[in-house]
Amino acid sequence: MLFHSSIRKELARSFGATLVVLVTVVMTMTLIRTLGEAGRGVFNPADVMIIMGYTVLSDMPTILSMCLFIAVLSVLTRMFRDSEMVIWFGSGRGLTSLIKPLFHFAWPILLVIAALAFLILPWAYGRIEDMRDRYEKRGDIARIQPGQFQESANGERVFFIEKDSSGKLAGSNVFIATHKDNKETITSSRSGHVELVNGEKFLILENGQRLEKTAGKPDLTVAVFKTYGAQVDADDQSARSFIPSAAKSTLELVGSPTQSHLAELSWRAGLALAAINFVVIGLAAAGVNPRVGRTANLGFAFMAFIVYFNLLVLGKSWVETGQVHVGVFLLVLHGGALALALLWLAKRNNNWTLWRPRRPAGDATPKATA
Repeated sequence: MLFHSSIRKELARSFGATLVVLVTVVMTMTLIRTLGEAGRGVFNPADVMIIMGYTVLSDMPTILSMCLFIAVLSVLTRMFRDSEMVIWFGSGRGLTSLIKPLFHFAWPILLVIAALAFLILPWAYGRIEDMRDRYEKRGDIARIQPGQFQESANGERVFFIEKDSSGKLAGSNVFIATHKDNKETITSSRSGHVELVNGEKFLILENGQRLEKTAGKPDLTVAVFKTYGAQVDADDQSARSFIPSAAKSTLELVGSPTQSHLAELSWRAGLALAAINFVVIGLAAAGVNPRVGRTANLGFAFMAFIVYFNLLVLGKSWVETGQVHVGVFLLVLHGGALALALLWLAKRNNNWTLWRPRRPAGDATPKATA
C-alpha cells in the first residue's frame, strides 16, 4: 500500500538521522572516557581508537533500540500534527492497523539488535579484556615512561627515568626501588641502557650507587658502582586467569547456568525484547497535545528509555544475587511492558474512557422546604 510505503520511507530517514547523531555523541563520550583510562594506565594509549571502536560496537544494541523508538514516535507524532492520521482514521483504519507496517520496517533492525546482543557484544567485550590484560602484563621495559614512576608487573619494583633516547633503549638519571625477601633496595645511576645477555634482558646502569636495607635491622649497606646489571622482567604471555561473564559466548552461558551467567543472559535477551516493546510503546504514545510543546513526546521517549534500561540493569543484579528467577524477571518486565503498551494502544484505538453513569434528571430528590 502507498501509505505503508511512505511511512516506511519516513521511518528510514528519521532512523538514519537519529543513528548518525547518537553514534557521534556516543563516540565522543567513549573517546573521552577511554583517553582518561589510558592516562591512568588501564589501556595502552596507542590502542585508544581500537578500544573506542569495540566499546561503541558493544553499545550498538542500546543505540539501535533508542533510534528505533525515537523514529517511530517522532514520525507518528508528525503525522498527527499534520493531520495525516485524520485521513488514515477516515478510511476506517485505526492505530492497531499500523503495527504491520511498523514491524515490516523494524524487523531487520530487530534481527541486527539480537545478533549484536547474542554474538557481537561478548566478542567485543572479550577483545577489550584481552587488550586490558595484555597491557597489564607487559614487561618492565615497556612500562618505563620518561618522567613517571612505574611499577613492575609483579609489584616488586618501581622504576623512574628522567629522559630516554628513542629507539636506543637508553636513558639518563635512572632510579629503581625494589622490595623483595624482606629487603629494600634503592638503586640510582646517571645513565642506563638495555642489553641482551644469554637471551635475557638486563638493565645496565652506569655511575651510580646502591642502598640496601633489611627489614628489622638498623644496618644500611651503601655501594658505589661504575657498572651494575639488573635483570628486567619480560612480557607475560600467559592467558587470562579470569574471564568475565560479559566476555563469554552465549553458548558458554547456556552450557553453565550459574547465577552470573543467567544474569548476563537476561541482559542480552532483554536488549532484544526491549527493542520489540519500544516499537509498540512508540505507537501507543504517539500523538499531539496542543497544550504542551512539540518536544514533549521526545522527552517522554528519553524518560521511558532510561527507566526501561535501568530496570534491565537492576534486574540483572537481582538475578545475579539470586533474588529473582531469570524467567520470572523476563516475564514480569518485558511481558508486563508489552501488556501495558498493548492495553494503552487498545484504549486509544477503541476510544475507551472511564466514566460514571449519570443519574437521570427526573430522579433528582427534591429539597425539603420549610
